[in-house]
Amino acid sequence: MLPFSKSGPIAQRGLRTAIRASIGSRSVHVAKRVCLAPLFARHRTYATSTATTATSTDPIVLTESRKATHKVPSAKKTLVLLGTGWGSTTILKTLDTNSYNVVVVSPRNYFLFTPLLPSCTVGTTESRSIMEPIRHIIGRRSKDIRFYEAECTDIDMSKKELVLEQGVEVDSASSQGTRTRINYDYLVVGIGGTYNTFGTPGVEKYACFLKEMGDVSKIRRRLKDAIEKASFANISEAERDRLLHMVVVGGGPTGVEFAGELHDLIAEDLSRWVPELASKIRITLVESLPNVLPSFDKKLVYYTQRMFKKTGINLLTNTTVRKVGEKTLTVHNSVSGSETEVPYGTIVWAAGIRARQFAHTLRAKVPDVQTSGRGLIIDDYLRVQGTEDIWALGDCTVSKNAPLAQVASQQGKWLSKAFNSMAKDGEKEAVDGSSLIATKTKPFVYSSNGSLAYIGGEKAIAELPFFNKSIVVGGPFTSVFWKAYCLWELSSVRSSLSVATDWAKRAMFGRTISVD
Repeated sequence: MLPFSKSGPIAQRGLRTAIRASIGSRSVHVAKRVCLAPLFARHRTYATSTATTATSTDPIVLTESRKATHKVPSAKKTLVLLGTGWGSTTILKTLDTNSYNVVVVSPRNYFLFTPLLPSCTVGTTESRSIMEPIRHIIGRRSKDIRFYEAECTDIDMSKKELVLEQGVEVDSASSQGTRTRINYDYLVVGIGGTYNTFGTPGVEKYACFLKEMGDVSKIRRRLKDAIEKASFANISEAERDRLLHMVVVGGGPTGVEFAGELHDLIAEDLSRWVPELASKIRITLVESLPNVLPSFDKKLVYYTQRMFKKTGINLLTNTTVRKVGEKTLTVHNSVSGSETEVPYGTIVWAAGIRARQFAHTLRAKVPDVQTSGRGLIIDDYLRVQGTEDIWALGDCTVSKNAPLAQVASQQGKWLSKAFNSMAKDGEKEAVDGSSLIATKTKPFVYSSNGSLAYIGGEKAIAELPFFNKSIVVGGPFTSVFWKAYCLWELSSVRSSLSVATDWAKRAMFGRTISVD
C-alpha cells in the first residue's frame, strides 16, 4: 500500500552535492561485502582517559575492546535516531541538523521504499531501484551527521547510554570490538516491526516472508525452483499440481499486492516461457477476516474481490492457518468449523507485524507502565511512557493510529518540527526535552491523506479524502495514478529514474525472476 504525504521527494542539491554523496556511499547491493570497520572506527571518541574530562552530556562513544578515535563537540545535544525507515528518514529530511549532534543507528544502511517491495519479488522492479543508501540521504543534509551500521541491543536510561552490536562484516584481523556504547541526550526509536507468525507451527521453517529486501531473493528462488521442478517429464500430476500452487497468507495491502503481481508474472511472462505450466499455476489468498483489505472502503474491497475472481485468484476468507508443513498447510474455516489440508509449492506469509526485540528490551526497563506486548506505548506527544527524553514512532509503537507508513512519516515530520522548536526554546528555558515539547507544541494528530493499492492486471484502487468524505476509484487509470505517485514519492531522482527504467524494460522485454 502506498502512503500519501503532503511533501514531495527531497530536492536535489546540485551536481556537486550529488557527486559528493555518490562518492560517500557505494551501491547498496555490495555494501555487505565491503569492510566498513575503518569507517565505523573513525567515528569513535577518545579513549577512557579522554572521556573522564568530558561533561555528562558529552556524546561519547565507548568501545569494549578497541580504542575510540573521535570526539564530537559537546556544545550541542546529541540526538540518536534508531532506524532508517519512514519515520527516521523523514526526521532527517526536515530536522535542523545545525542544532544537534545527530547520530543514526541501524543494521540496514538504506531506506527501503516498501510500496514497491511486492513488485520486486516477481521482477517488475529491481531491488536496488527502491533502496536509497542512507549515506546519500545524510549527505544531502549535513556532513556532520554520523551513521553506524549496527543494531541497538540494550539501553541504560540512568546513564543515557546505548549498547550497539556492529552490523557490518569485518575481516578476521579486525573482528574484535564489535560491541560499542554511545551516549545520547535525546533518543528517537523508529525501528519498525518484524513479521508476526502468531505462534503458528512451521511458519518460521517453511514459509517465506515479505518484509525486508532479503525476503525478495528467497521468494524468487522458491518460485523459480517450483516451476523448474514442475517441468520435469517424469513427475506425477499430483506433485506437479502441488508445486504449482502458490499460497499467500494475509489479505492486507501487502498480501493483495503480492497476489496481483504474481498473477501478472503468470499471465504476461510465464505464459510465454512455459505455456504448458502457466495454465496450471494456481494462486490462493488466505484471510482470517470476512473480506480482504479491511482498512479500505467496502466498494473497493468488493471491486478487488471481483477482480481476483475474474483473474482466477482463489480467496479463502474466514480462514486461518493452523499449521504449516513441508508440503502442506492446515487451514481452519471459522464459519463451517472444518479443517482442510492444502498442498502447496510456495507459501508467502504476509499476515501482520510485531515489535522488534529492542522494543521489548526498552519495555522491560519500565514494566509497570509499558504493559502491552505489541510494542512501546506512547502518548499524544510520541513520548515513550515511563521514560525521559525518549520518543518512538512507526510500527514499533502502540497507539490509536494504524501501523502504516504514512503514519510514521507524519510522526517523523511532527517530531522534527518539535525538535527544531525545542532547539530554539531550549536556549531560554532549562527544562528537560520531553517537558519542553509537551508545553510548546500541540499533540500529534494523524490526518489520513488516502491510500493506494495495486491489485494486478494493470489495475489499482484508491481511496482519497475530499473534505469530510472520501473518493473511491479503481481500474486501469488508477494504476497510472499509482505509478505516477510512486515515482513522486521515491526518495531521490536516482530512484525515480531507476524505477521508471525498470517499468520500461519490463514492458519491452518482460520480467525475470533469476537469482544468484
